[in-house]
Amino acid sequence: MDEFRAVESATPPRPGLATHCTPVRQRATYTRDQGVRHMIAALDLDTGRLHYRIRDRKRWREFLSFLKNLRRRWPDQRLYLILDNFSPHKHPEVRDWCAANRVDLVFLPTYASWLNWIEAEFAAVRYVALGGTDHRTHTEQDTAIGTYIRWHNQRARPKTGFATGAKIRHPDYPFKAA
Repeated sequence: MDEFRAVESATPPRPGLATHCTPVRQRATYTRDQGVRHMIAALDLDTGRLHYRIRDRKRWREFLSFLKNLRRRWPDQRLYLILDNFSPHKHPEVRDWCAANRVDLVFLPTYASWLNWIEAEFAAVRYVALGGTDHRTHTEQDTAIGTYIRWHNQRARPKTGFATGAKIRHPDYPFKAA
């Protein structure tokens, strides 16, 4: 599981007309009048389905709420969640709740987010649902993301054989000491 970058609905600056050979200066960025939103998602490796929530903030409270949602989805199973070292994942209340509810948090090494399979799914969300779009509101954007994820989940297949051809999967791979 992981958090998708901040998703925002804002209109990028439009090119201005040049008058008398002096170009109109454009802002370096645009105003985020509606703020940004954050998507928390989990990838079920058994089915290949994505489970997500979009929230206004990404604190430990939102993360814990998402964990409770996953626990309700799979009440009788021990859950193993692979995640990065983002500080809300390590909050004491999150760790205590996980210990009491048979949820194991498996942290990736620093700078190894590429090992988390959900990153590839986020790339698809970025290019298919958000690429080249100009959503005027968060509702439009949330609908586009939700439509893509429903489409994805209808075609999902179990995730097996991660990086089968990668050299790093061989026991004799020469790791460099840091």
